[in-house]
Amino acid sequence: MHATRFAFALCLLLAGGVQARDYHVDSTAGNDSAPGTTPAQAWKSLEKVNATEFTAGDRILFKAGGRWSGQLHPKGSGRANGPKVEPITITRYGEGTLPRIDGEGKVPDTVLLENIQYWEVTDLEITNQGPETAPWRTGVRILADGIGTMNYIALRRLYVHDVNGDLRKSNEGCGIFFEAKGRGTFFDRLLIENCKVERTDRNGICQRGHGGPHSRSVIIRGNTLDDIGGDGIKLWGTDGGLIEKNIVRKARARAKDASAGIWPFDCNDTVIQFNEVSGTLGTLDGQGFDSDYACRRTLIQYNYSHDNEGGFILICGPGNSFNSDTIIRYNISVHDGVDSARVFHFGGKSTNTRVYHNTIVLGPRQKVPVLLFTDWDKGFAEGATFTNNLVITSEGGKALYKFGPDKGTTFEGNVFAGVHEGLPAGTAVSKTVPKLKGPLEPADGFASAERFKPAATDRNFPRGNVIKDNGGRDFFGKPLRPTDRPAIGAAEP
Repeated sequence: MHATRFAFALCLLLAGGVQARDYHVDSTAGNDSAPGTTPAQAWKSLEKVNATEFTAGDRILFKAGGRWSGQLHPKGSGRANGPKVEPITITRYGEGTLPRIDGEGKVPDTVLLENIQYWEVTDLEITNQGPETAPWRTGVRILADGIGTMNYIALRRLYVHDVNGDLRKSNEGCGIFFEAKGRGTFFDRLLIENCKVERTDRNGICQRGHGGPHSRSVIIRGNTLDDIGGDGIKLWGTDGGLIEKNIVRKARARAKDASAGIWPFDCNDTVIQFNEVSGTLGTLDGQGFDSDYACRRTLIQYNYSHDNEGGFILICGPGNSFNSDTIIRYNISVHDGVDSARVFHFGGKSTNTRVYHNTIVLGPRQKVPVLLFTDWDKGFAEGATFTNNLVITSEGGKALYKFGPDKGTTFEGNVFAGVHEGLPAGTAVSKTVPKLKGPLEPADGFASAERFKPAATDRNFPRGNVIKDNGGRDFFGKPLRPTDRPAIGAAEP
């Protein structure tokens, strides 16, 4: 009888898996000889965590206010139970400041998630500041190396700062870095959400690809990045990626090579929306946004871009590659570009770029190309269209248009108000500036974009041509019917 009961209990254990546990880690009062399963019996060190194999449902809880030095490199994987995810979780317990892990420049990566699946990491403070810079140094690295699919990794509410990696693109360091390499290896469901990234070199949040299968279901949402040495947010090798509701301030703060605020490379169907990018430094590249080469169907919409020295956006590709079917719609760009830069830069090869319903405002001292076309290794823009855009120059400013080896560029339904030089023959310049709420000066915060909305008193705000695939809403969320003539620019009155 007892043997029968034992066998039944064993079957239940095998069917249900090992029971999930909480493991506590206390940097001051912990003891690695303790079981870790209660706050009073907490572990002490990262080494103890790294030596443990965790299973689905386990939680590793770091005590609030605690500090650890070295690398967190956990083991084990959670699982998917049908549509339900049963992850392993790293988070905090207790009241106080975020638990802090310092790599101190002694390890390449302060937190390393390597070839593990179904993990959630939340509510940690992470740094990796050494006495000197080092190649590939990161705060958080997510690495899939030769394992096929790496499923479900979620990072939330991390504070990653002061990571002094290499500033060269060929050896780039990063605040949060994810990379899939090896034959047939890619990410499926990767989320980076509501994190804060400050003073990280070279990049803020960055993917690196190696020409393998594209990752999928990658979402970068709600993060705030400030004082980033090079690129702010970059996807490299993802299909259907979503970058939304992020704030990127002062990208390219220290890099000497080309960098931009938010951009994809070697990606398909990327959506970049509801982001605010400002203060990107320099003119190589220095734009707030970039639709880079080897990309198809990039959609850049509902973004607020201002005070980026290199301009609003770059669309680029060398002659031996491609950039196709980019859509840039319902964005607001204010005071982007300096005299040596541009607002829109078509650098090299791109096809069928559609630019419609954007509001562009130049400042009183800006004399800058709104459109600049250049070649790149015998590549040039072909079939670009500009429709229903509003371009305004302030008093004392001038918008220039510099066409190069482009082919088939067309304009329709735009309003150019102020001083404009170099527009195609027959393109009218409006003597009357459409009334916006004002003042027409940029300010931080997405809400401040309200000042570039049509003034309620302007009942004759100009209307553009009907665009069927208009996204269904304007910059501020007002619904758009596909049959109505829309207001020019990014917003309806």
